[in-house]
Formats: sequence, C-alpha cells, structure tokens
Amino acid sequence: MHLNIPYLRRFLYGHYFFGGIRQAVGMLLPVILGGFFGHFALGLVATLGALCLAIIDQPGGPQRHLPGEMLAGAFICTASVAVTGLASTHPVLLWLAVIAQCFFLSMFTVFGRRGSLMAFGGLLLMTLTMHTPMPTALVFTNTVATLAGALFYFCFSMLTSRMMMLYAERQTLAAALFATADYVAVRSRFYDEASDLDEVYRLLIRSQSAMAEKHQFARDNVLRVLPRGNGHRNADKIMIWNIFVDMLQLRDTLLATYTDYALLRRTLAGQDALIFMRDALRKMSIELDRIALDVSRNHATHYRSSTKAELLAIEYEIEKLRQRKDGQPEPEAISLMVLVLRRLRNAARILDRIAAHTRKSPDAQPTDALRIDKTLTQFMTRQRPSLSMIARNLRLDSPHCRYAIRISLAAALGMLLTAGWVPSQHFAAHSYWVVLTIIIIMKPGFALTRQRNFSRLTGTLIGCLLAPAVLLVTAKAPVIFAVMLLACALGNSLAQLNYLASSLFTTLYVVLAYHFLSPDTVSLEVISERALDTLLGSVLSLACSYVLPWWESRSMQPLALDTVRANRDYLRTGLRYVRAETEYAGAAGDAARATLAPAVADADLAWRLARKNVHNAFSNFTEAFYRMMQEPRSHQVHVPELNHLLIQNHVLALQTTAVIPLLAGRAGMPPALEQSLEYIVRQLDQGTPAPADPPAPYEAEGELLTIAYPVKQMLRASETIRQELAALANPPPSLAVQAAAG
Repeated sequence: MHLNIPYLRRFLYGHYFFGGIRQAVGMLLPVILGGFFGHFALGLVATLGALCLAIIDQPGGPQRHLPGEMLAGAFICTASVAVTGLASTHPVLLWLAVIAQCFFLSMFTVFGRRGSLMAFGGLLLMTLTMHTPMPTALVFTNTVATLAGALFYFCFSMLTSRMMMLYAERQTLAAALFATADYVAVRSRFYDEASDLDEVYRLLIRSQSAMAEKHQFARDNVLRVLPRGNGHRNADKIMIWNIFVDMLQLRDTLLATYTDYALLRRTLAGQDALIFMRDALRKMSIELDRIALDVSRNHATHYRSSTKAELLAIEYEIEKLRQRKDGQPEPEAISLMVLVLRRLRNAARILDRIAAHTRKSPDAQPTDALRIDKTLTQFMTRQRPSLSMIARNLRLDSPHCRYAIRISLAAALGMLLTAGWVPSQHFAAHSYWVVLTIIIIMKPGFALTRQRNFSRLTGTLIGCLLAPAVLLVTAKAPVIFAVMLLACALGNSLAQLNYLASSLFTTLYVVLAYHFLSPDTVSLEVISERALDTLLGSVLSLACSYVLPWWESRSMQPLALDTVRANRDYLRTGLRYVRAETEYAGAAGDAARATLAPAVADADLAWRLARKNVHNAFSNFTEAFYRMMQEPRSHQVHVPELNHLLIQNHVLALQTTAVIPLLAGRAGMPPALEQSLEYIVRQLDQGTPAPADPPAPYEAEGELLTIAYPVKQMLRASETIRQELAALANPPPSLAVQAAAG
C-alpha cells in the first residue's frame, strides 16, 4: 500500500486531527475524573453525554451558531437517556420509544449538517441507554450524569475554542489553501496531452466544488473577528486576513475565463508550450501546498520554487509562433496563449504575496481589496432553524420525512428480528448494536447509505479483529487506555475524511472501553456476536434504503434551475456594478463622485455576494449530480443534459468573472456589447419567453478586443442552457411510462 506522505502531513497538522484529539480529551476527562473520585460508572455515563456534544463539535461550518447548537444537543441527548431509560424495562414501550425517537430525531436533517449531527448524537445515546434495563432511580442518576457530562464538554469546548481561536482560523484557512492547491493541480492536467479532456473536466468540477466548500468554511471563521487597531495578536489576524483575501483573488484569477483547451491542444500538438503551461501550474500547486502547510504550523514560508523560467519560455513560444512564415496558427489560439500567460503571471504574483504574508511583517496592514466592515457578515453562512421546518416537512414528498420513515422501519425490524432469535434476557444487549449500526449507516441519500454500508461493515470487522489482538499483546491498563485514547482521537478525526478508517478506530475504541467497564465480558464470543449484529444491521440498512427512496434525480431539476438563476443574478449584478462604475468615472467634480461612491460600493458588494452564491449553487448541483451517478442506472435521468448544464454553467460563470472587471470603470459600454449581455440575461430568465432574435454579432476593437471571445462563449453557453433546461422539463421515456402505469 502506497503511503502518501504529503497528505499524511496535511492530516497530522490539520484541523481534523487536532479536533479529534481535542474531542477525545474532552470526552474522556469525565470518566477519568469519575474514576479518580471513585465513581467510575457515573463518569462513564457522563462521558457518553460528552460524546454526544463532541459529535456536534465538528470543524468547518459557521462557528457563531455552535454554542446554541451544542446546548440544544445537550438537551436532546439528556431527553433521549431519560425517555429510553424509563422505557427500558418494558419491551413494548422500549420498541415504541425507539421508533418514535428514530422518526423525530431523523427529521432534524431539515436543519442541515449540524442538525444531522445533533440527531445522530441523540440517537447514539438512545442506543447506548437501551443496552441494559434500568430501574427508575438509576434512570434519574444517569440522566443527571449525562447532562453533567454534556455541560462539562460544552464548557471545555468553549474554553478551548476561545483559547485556540486563531489556531482554528489558521487551520480552516490552511484547509482552503490545500483545496485550492488540489484545484490548481487538476487544472494543470488540461495542458497534458496524455490526459483525457472529458475526464479532467469531471475532476475539475468536483475539485472546484470541494474548493468552494472549504472557502466557505474559511469565510465563516476568518470573518468572525476582523483585524482592527493594534490589539493583542493583531499581527496574526492581519496575516490571516491578507492570506484569505489573496487566496480569493488567486481563485478569481484562475476562474477568470474559460479556456478552449481542445483548440490549444490541436494548435500546439507536440510543442513545448503546453509542457511549460502544465509545469507552471504544477509548481504553483506544490507552492500552495507548502504555504498551506506552513500556515497550519504557523511557520513563515522561506523556501520558494519559482515559475519565472516557465513563464519566460511560454512568452518565447508565443513570439516564435507569431513569427512563423509558413502555416501560422489561427489568431484565436495565439490570443488564448496570451490570456493563459497573463493569468499565470497574475497567479504567480499573488502566490508571492501570500508567501510574504506568512512572514508577518511588523508594518503589515490589512489589504484594502475588500472593505473591512459589518457588510462582510453577509458572506457568512446563514442559518435560521425553527421547529416549524419539521412540521412543514411532515409529508411524503419530503426527502427528510421519507428518510425518517426508512430509518424508523429499519430500527423496528432490527428489534423484532433480534427479539425472535435472541433469548429475552439478551434481547437489549443485541438489539442495541443492530440499531446502532442502522443509525450510523443509513443516510438520506441512497448512494451515501450504500457507500457507508460497505465502509461500516468492513471497518467494524477489522476493528473487532484488532481489539483482541491488542488485549493479547498487553494486559497493562495504561497501555490499553493509551491505545483507546488514540483510537478515539483517530475515529473522530477521520469521520469526515475516511469513513472506513473511522469505523475501524471507533469499533476498537468501543470494545476497549467495554474491557475497562467489564473485563470479563470482552471475549472472542462477544466480539463475534458484535460482528454478526453489524452484519444484520448492514443488511437491514441496505434493504430499507429501497423503501420510499429519495432518488437524486428528483432534485436535479431544482438544483439546475438554482444554478442558472445564480448565474443570471451574477451577470445582472455585474452589469449594475459596471454601470455604477461608469457613472462614477464620468462624474464631474469630487462632490459628484463622493455622492456616487456609496452606490458603487453597494454594487461591488452585491456582485461579490452574487459570485459567492454562484459558487455555492454550482457546488450543490455538482455534488447532487455525482451522487446520482452512484445510484442504480435505472434512476439516472437526463445524464447528457445535466452534464451539459454543468459544463455550460461553469463556462458562463468563468466568462462573467473575466468580462465584468474589464468593463468596470470605462467611460461607456458599446451598445452592441450591452445588447449581447442583456440578451444573455433574458436567455437565463426562465420566467419569460426566449428572446425572439439574437443580437447582432459583437465585433470588438481596441482595448475591448479581448472581450469578443468570452462574449461569444457566453452567448453560446446561454443558448445551450436554455435548450437543456427545456429538455429537462420533459420526463425521460422510462419515467413517463412508469408515471402512466401508476
């Protein structure tokens, strides 16, 4: 097995590993303190309450909502322990309590990722509580201990987060830089003649989606506390802010225009120019990776790899092509090469600035590329959860309701089956592990459930084999506890990166925890029973995934429309920004300009927000499309049309990013160009009929010569988008026949 050292370093210095260690310490402190004061059992129960909140306390996402979400999670896990504990002595009541909690808590997926984590924490505490029937007095004691453990972890998390705020910002920023480096590496493959263009394009879209997600996480963290004045650690804040701004500028530079790679490959086949372009991007990717690692370690970047040689070589190749007498390549290809060279030079300059920021110059100031004021909060993720969202989704056409029904049915079947083949005195000991496997594996999407099924089963089996191996190697409690702590940290760290490995370490941690709780019960027989329970839970999860499934094809059209609307708004707000800049540039006198300045600033902010919305909408569309491609082929609909929509929306967004800055600040916009851009906006407006006649071809000249090609690409993309959306409105023949038969 090949060990990828760069990715291993990313993990060890990244926020996932640090977060896993922090969660493991916060979870295990209650049981350590309980054992120190002679209340090991209560300490273990308190640790389970802390575990519930550690699940919610995941890196990434808006941190300003986290305290409220964790307190809500504390209430949910405490209520789960109380309800399940009171019903644990009555099998029928326990069955009803489990089904009711599975349904209600699974509906929390309407609140997004953190809602799903809160639900999982509550369901996890439910399954662990149903393990053993409890008298009423013990239920009360365990409920109080669970709440105490949850509140302990809440205080621990808030304290450590406050102390490590800058560290968390650096880590999320480093993760965004790593994602940007991966994106640059994929782009370099376009210039490799041995690579298939379609395959590279698929990789590019997925890497851009991942980059957009990591950039949003960075926004949510970096924009929480902005650098102001000369306060404590302000130099670190300025460094983080400046790197963040330049990272976004680097992204915009790379996304500034769509390149016709097929034309470049055809024109430059067998020549060195493509190799120089590829190597320049690869060097930039390596450099970004190095800078990201230095940011995560809080080190200054000193060693640099330069792209000057590649840039000079590209410039030489362009001049050589221009001077060719025989068979000079088409001018469009040379123009593309010039655009690529300019983009690479701009990217190299931005990389130099990012590397310089890591050195924390004493006289560094926050860059003025963006205004540092309260308007920046509009770029942060907004969440307004309310219980009414659950009520509105209590219907069969809601994917959240269907998921809640599926997981409730699977849990009910799991408990019924274990009641049928397991003696009554061992019913709870087996059924809880089956239900635990079900709630871990089952996800709202079919593809993710199937993927997790394999990962969970494989990871559990390997973990069940490793646990007795550890116990055979050593019987020393400190060594076993150290292995358990490491397994706990790795299980938490890998939950979002590698679910199979996370399941492996989590299983190892749980089995070793049972060894401390009851050393005589951890045997090969018990471990094999857990493996069989996991197999049963996996089979039930996969079988129930076909009950009222929500296929991704049902959400593809709304997501495609959202992406088109976001692109339309992006271009529309860009045109407003251009007009505001034009009016400002043509104003006579400082007083008139001062009056127009706020309007220009608002238009600029609106355009930047629209750009963020385009990236997010495109990311959602991309992820859903690739999830659909992992589902059964019979449920994959309109694949060519959706693939074209992905590509053309990508092209349109890139060219809009390129055109608008070139137009902003000019004395005026040529009428033919304005008509073309307005025509594109109307093409993207699905609420109005298609424009009757296309505009006259825009023939640019002078300074606007470089805009002609992007505008042609935008016109072609908008027309293709309109056609593909019309095709999406008609159901494919297979679904039409099914609907008619139904």
